[in-house]
Amino acid sequence: MAIGIGAAAQAYSGTSALSGKGMEARGEGDAFSGILKAAMDRIGETQAKAQEATMQAVSGKADVAEVVAAINNAEIALDAVVAVRDRVISAYQEIMRMPI
Repeated sequence: MAIGIGAAAQAYSGTSALSGKGMEARGEGDAFSGILKAAMDRIGETQAKAQEATMQAVSGKADVAEVVAAINNAEIALDAVVAVRDRVISAYQEIMRMPI
């Protein structure tokens, strides 16, 4: 799946906004959880926007291109969540395989 330059720039700006305080505050115990919570909040917003755009399209009030873009953004966000989840599970399994 090819991602356009605009979508890549938007995704990069979204991650740079998330990496602000949390990435600099390495001494704080909840910095990582704060980053994850912010990312999950943004994903929830993206899903809500896609649902709202779909409902407007059903009622005939939205442009088809806007609906497709909103659904595409929601799909990309969901794919990112699944990839992060898979990496976390993989890391957990690797830690569990370590000898004590």
